[in-house]
Amino acid sequence: MSSTDLIQLMQVIALFCISGTLAGILAGLLGIGGGIIFVPVYYYSFTYFFHIDPADAIIMATTSSIFTMIPTSLSSCLSHLRRGNIDKKLFMKWLPFLVFGVLLGTVLSKIYGGLWLSTLFGCILLFAALNMIVISKMPPMFEELPKPPYQYIMPTIISCVSVMLGIGGGTLTVPTLSVFRYDTVKAIGTAAAVGTVICIPGAVFILFRELVSDVTINNSPVLTCGHIVFLAILAVIPFSMFMAPVGVAINKRIPPAKLKVIYGVLLIFTGTKMLLNGLGI
Repeated sequence: MSSTDLIQLMQVIALFCISGTLAGILAGLLGIGGGIIFVPVYYYSFTYFFHIDPADAIIMATTSSIFTMIPTSLSSCLSHLRRGNIDKKLFMKWLPFLVFGVLLGTVLSKIYGGLWLSTLFGCILLFAALNMIVISKMPPMFEELPKPPYQYIMPTIISCVSVMLGIGGGTLTVPTLSVFRYDTVKAIGTAAAVGTVICIPGAVFILFRELVSDVTINNSPVLTCGHIVFLAILAVIPFSMFMAPVGVAINKRIPPAKLKVIYGVLLIFTGTKMLLNGLGI
């Protein structure tokens, strides 16, 4: 490895560490999973520093993000479980459909993966920003959740889309449950449990997929297995886990409403850029 390559590698690792720090703080501040931060950072790092084709880079970014979120999603789930914030009855009814959705998303992202994922990710970020700034303040549209079997469409779509985009359960689960007259605390706690189902089985399915397909991406960073970039995962996890309690401490000093607006604006900027990139604009 030349000195130039070494300097470039160190720059990328530093960027990953910074993103892990930011994701950890925001997780503590707003209870937001790191995927909506990790995926754009990973994507632009892979395309800018390593000159990886954007169609491969977006799959690498979403895939690596799933692995990155395992420790924080598990920790969050256990914390909510201890506090009784998880709707166990609803979660158990959703569980088979969540797992099926994860498996479906893993297969679809492999077969149909490409720049359209960047477009979809941009749309989801804009939706998350809209929910954070506007929708979350609106009254529920429906009085109760739909009856089975229609209700089971929800967890299937949530887990399928989430694993394809490398995001946790909260981004889609909380806004979905908020449309109905559903307790906010229970929605957040149940979303944390959904996140573990997305991340852990998702990581297992993805690892199996990559080992079976034995794909090699040109210009991949060191410690890469197919579309899984373990260098990024290992650089991010310690910082995201360490900084989450710091975010919780800051949360007590800064009004959450202001933070949500600031973060929502950031999501709009990032989401628009990812959307335009996917559309080739």
